[in-house]
Amino acid sequence: MVPLTEPTSLAAPVLPPGRGGWWHAYVCPVHGVELAHDGLLTGVFPPGGARCRHGCRVDDPAVRDAWTVLAHQACARRLRALARSSRPGDRAAATRLLVRYADRYAALGGAAHGEAAEWMLRGRLFHQALTEAVWAVTVGQAVQALRAAGDPLPAEVSGLLAALTDAAGQARDSLVADGRFDSNYTAWLIAAGAVCSGRPEWLTGPYGLHAHVLAAVRPDGWEWEAATYYHHFVLRAYLLAVGARPETPLPPPVRERLVAMAAVLDTITTPGGLLPMLHDGPYLRPEAEHELAELAELRPLLGDVPAAADPVVCYPDAGYALLRGHGLHALVDFGPHGGSHGHLDKLSLYLYGADTPWQPDPGQVPYAHRGWRRHYRSTVAHPTFRVDGLEQAECAGRLIGHDRRSVSVGCDDAYPGVSARRELSRRDGALVDELVVTADRPRRITLGLRPDVELAVRPAADGGFDTVWSGRQVLRGRHQASVAADLVVRPGPGPADDPQRTRTWVDWSVEDATAVTFRSVYRLGA
Repeated sequence: MVPLTEPTSLAAPVLPPGRGGWWHAYVCPVHGVELAHDGLLTGVFPPGGARCRHGCRVDDPAVRDAWTVLAHQACARRLRALARSSRPGDRAAATRLLVRYADRYAALGGAAHGEAAEWMLRGRLFHQALTEAVWAVTVGQAVQALRAAGDPLPAEVSGLLAALTDAAGQARDSLVADGRFDSNYTAWLIAAGAVCSGRPEWLTGPYGLHAHVLAAVRPDGWEWEAATYYHHFVLRAYLLAVGARPETPLPPPVRERLVAMAAVLDTITTPGGLLPMLHDGPYLRPEAEHELAELAELRPLLGDVPAAADPVVCYPDAGYALLRGHGLHALVDFGPHGGSHGHLDKLSLYLYGADTPWQPDPGQVPYAHRGWRRHYRSTVAHPTFRVDGLEQAECAGRLIGHDRRSVSVGCDDAYPGVSARRELSRRDGALVDELVVTADRPRRITLGLRPDVELAVRPAADGGFDTVWSGRQVLRGRHQASVAADLVVRPGPGPADDPQRTRTWVDWSVEDATAVTFRSVYRLGA
């Protein structure tokens, strides 16, 4: 397996005291932002509380327990770096840390975390079995490195790996019994079992990696939840498991599905390297960037992965269509709701330049901030249509048709008695967006624009309006409705990495309408 890039400073960390909680609680209760990752290798929770970028200090049991999760994960990464070092002293320090973790894990006696919420699949050192599995993979990689260097390992370390393998197996069996084999949790439990045990059945068995790939990844290459973050999260787990047993061959259908997963990420990424974070998950998060870097280093395990080159690419299972050209990168969402990671955003249109997120999917905040999570899940937070100010239903749209210049999608179930169709096409160097909404009685129909850049809005002589979207690339829009329409231009929260960042929201509405077409023409530059 390709070695990971690790920190140049290899000072040994101080393990945090106690068990880890739920990392999603590491959020400011006032501002909704993830708190600063301070002091993770020191073993000491930040004096005065965890820092919020808006000036708060937060100190309560849930935040302390969440910090402990992050600290354990950071310590495991440093432990792995020490184990991979060419210096014997570093590797000896890694062995000592592994023994400390082994003693601590053994002291838990196999008991699940007693303070975890009832809904959680519980771990032992952590509230959740998922976070424990992510940690266990890193610990297992450290042991692999020490073995490869020929360093002797105490019996306690072998005992730790056996205990972690057993815990992963029990948690996986629980998910299987609950009918949730295709969960993203299962992918990481499989990775933990494969890395910590080295046994091939974690890949080839009836509930191993090969079976999970075919159950959880759809033929179009998307992980079934169709959220970019969980897609690359699961792919990373798969490749970590494959890397632990490189001599175990991948059946052709499994390899094809894994290659398709990687090709999805390559295809939806803009020429400047922006990866649209569709549906649930962080919009911008440094730790996610580190995870993508790790994934990039694992990608050679799959060989060549050609991205789709067509100007229009459709993913019928996930329900996304990509249209690109003339410097624009547009994605429209029409697919299934997406389970617990779905948002109420059918027929949303996301717009990117090579280096500029003009109108991105806004992402999501950590789970513990229920208020902001409701907002970022809502219809009003997304660049799509609303009827009478109500939320869309959890529903699926459909692909109507596409060719090399256009794509048309529809949705009939977001509101009773309402049908919508959105067509994107490339014409004369521009992107043309037409949203047609029909209703069985007069309704207020609204289309939202939700930028993540400075947006200038000006009235046009034809009764419509013009927009200028700033950024490294400048986007210009001309907008006109088929019937008289009103504009409300107002401040609104930006994407979920910082709900306090104010952006200009546009609500484009018609009153008492049974049919309306909203037409926008977008061009790059002047």
